[in-house]
Amino acid sequence: MKEWINKINEADSLEVLEDIRVAVLGKKGVFNAEFSKMKTVPNEEKAQFAKDLNIFKGQFASTLNFKKTELQTLALEQKLKEEKIDVSMFSKKAENGSLHPVMQTMDRIVEYFESMNFSVKTGPMIEDDFHNFEALNLPKYHPARDMQDTFYFADEKLLRTHTSPVQIRTMLKEKPPIRMIAPGAVFRRDLDLTHTPMFHQVEGLVVDDKDKVSFANLKYILEDFLKESFGDVDVRFRPSFFPFTEPSAEVDISCIFCKGDGCRVCSHTGWLEVLGCGIVDPNVFEAVGYKDVSGYAFGLGVERFAMLIHHIGDLRSLFEGDVRLLEQFQ
Repeated sequence: MKEWINKINEADSLEVLEDIRVAVLGKKGVFNAEFSKMKTVPNEEKAQFAKDLNIFKGQFASTLNFKKTELQTLALEQKLKEEKIDVSMFSKKAENGSLHPVMQTMDRIVEYFESMNFSVKTGPMIEDDFHNFEALNLPKYHPARDMQDTFYFADEKLLRTHTSPVQIRTMLKEKPPIRMIAPGAVFRRDLDLTHTPMFHQVEGLVVDDKDKVSFANLKYILEDFLKESFGDVDVRFRPSFFPFTEPSAEVDISCIFCKGDGCRVCSHTGWLEVLGCGIVDPNVFEAVGYKDVSGYAFGLGVERFAMLIHHIGDLRSLFEGDVRLLEQFQ
């Protein structure tokens, strides 16, 4: 029987090892052949004969499994060696990457406002209630808080629902005049064709002496920005409500798909809503300690702009990682 143990140790492949296993433990193998001899062994020797066979079977199985593991490891190492790729080598098949369409749109918006002398400000994504709500004229239990489904943490912190807290932090640190935008990611509990739990906003704020800021200034900058973004479109301002601005307005552009004639995208109205704006509410200035100033603010969703600029029908497709869509933006 030792010869089979030696054969196992000398095996140089998994195929040879399997042949040995079948030769010994198969139905017509050595072990069954030896076990069949039990009927010819004297009764007083049967116990020892069976014991010797079981000892051999155990040794055989143990040696076989050890050798099998060893050969499998060697085979894996050889495979890895053969399939190894030198990532430092130049490949003509490599394709140029590109920014995500949302980031492209964000950069385009930021570049416009930087050219109009707006500074870019950033702030934390994890906020507190004061900066995200109360300082923006949204005290506790204010019904307008229902407009923003919020992700809260156990310690009363929250994921910011807009980038307006950056405006509050800027006003608490700096004195007027202020001319800024706050681009970044925001979070709300919402998911459908036009909403995702995380999206991006660009919000703007201008604060100066009362005689230097008016709704006319706001109207001019937004009309120029929208024509820069969408071409020769009509722009209209509709009265609306935002807790942190008064008066407030929604801003629409003539539908870029049907040129204002009415289609499915614009719900046959000929208009597309693109952003909100207004004159900063005095309560906001009071929360940051400002006096005798005036200001205007505006905010827009970057994904909304990306969908309109690139004619993308479903917001979720921007985040699914479909290469067929993303490679169009190289």
